[in-house]
Amino acid sequence: MNAEFIDALNQIEREKNIKKEVIIEALENSLLTACKKNFGTAQNITVNFDREKGDLKVLAEKEVVEKVEDPELQISLADAVKYNVNINLGDKVQIEVTPRDFGRIAAQKAKQLVIQKIREAEKDILYNDYQEKQSELVTGIVQRISKGMVIVEYDKVEAILAENEQVPGETYTPNQSIKVYVLDVKQGNKSPRVMVSRSHPELVKRLFEREVPEIYNGQVVVKGISREAGSRTKMAVYSENPEIDPIGACVGHNGVRVNGIVEELNGEKIDIIPWSEDPVAFISAALSPSKVVKVVVNPEEKSAKVVVPDYQLSLAIGKVGQNVRLAAKLTGYRIDIKSESQDKEMGFITEEENPVIYEENITLRDE
Repeated sequence: MNAEFIDALNQIEREKNIKKEVIIEALENSLLTACKKNFGTAQNITVNFDREKGDLKVLAEKEVVEKVEDPELQISLADAVKYNVNINLGDKVQIEVTPRDFGRIAAQKAKQLVIQKIREAEKDILYNDYQEKQSELVTGIVQRISKGMVIVEYDKVEAILAENEQVPGETYTPNQSIKVYVLDVKQGNKSPRVMVSRSHPELVKRLFEREVPEIYNGQVVVKGISREAGSRTKMAVYSENPEIDPIGACVGHNGVRVNGIVEELNGEKIDIIPWSEDPVAFISAALSPSKVVKVVVNPEEKSAKVVVPDYQLSLAIGKVGQNVRLAAKLTGYRIDIKSESQDKEMGFITEEENPVIYEENITLRDE
């Protein structure tokens, strides 16, 4: 052990971001264990590493006594004064007891520890890096497909895109670049275990944050998202600034912003609707692109009755109920829809329920 070893540790600290002191402390502890195991040294020893010169010593702490009964733990006053002339009975003195073969053992341990600490540090750095990226959007490269799982590499880590987090109908090929949402990060044996998603609703939100400066800087707030990946998403947006059109900001000039996101999602439809604290207005908007005639809500039961024009009933419900299902998820209300003729025939909404009647039907953007 010498100054060259210190230089090597300094270089590792610079290049690998591993604190020199971490390696030195681990080396001291490891060598202390080796001393006790290989040389039968007493339990009162310490290993001291000179941080400047690289010198390594084994020190034994002994009590100064009149009569030595245990040479490994005690020392006579006559011998103790050789190390410290001011020593007294009952004091402690440290004596160098470095074993003869200690240099060889130290070199071996140092090499093992440096390799081990580099691996641990790199693993921890990756883990911390990915911990910071949890719930964020990252761009990775598809490495391979194995047993239904897609392995995506990002920044030296292989993330797992499980089958249930993939988008129905999407295909993935090696070397393909894809954007994924980081679901979860856990410490693994060799590297972080990262789970990602292409189907999570937050993926859409993160895409809009990248494309829409007003969302990124907080001028426009995404109040809620409901999504059936690969088919349709409904996103409610709001701005406290009356001069900012939240829907227009998300759509962009000639649809450039939303179209870029639709392209990234391989044609998935996106309904961008205005959020409102009024549940009637919010539910009406959430049923876009259908028009709404009458609405009555029961806030306590979180339910709503909605009447739409006869020709809009199938649009309001959507294919296999998708439109009303997404609207219900977005608003948190159970929504029952009937046509105007059904309303007249069965008295679906009565005047006693005080429905909100829309004289002018609301048409919202359907990109």
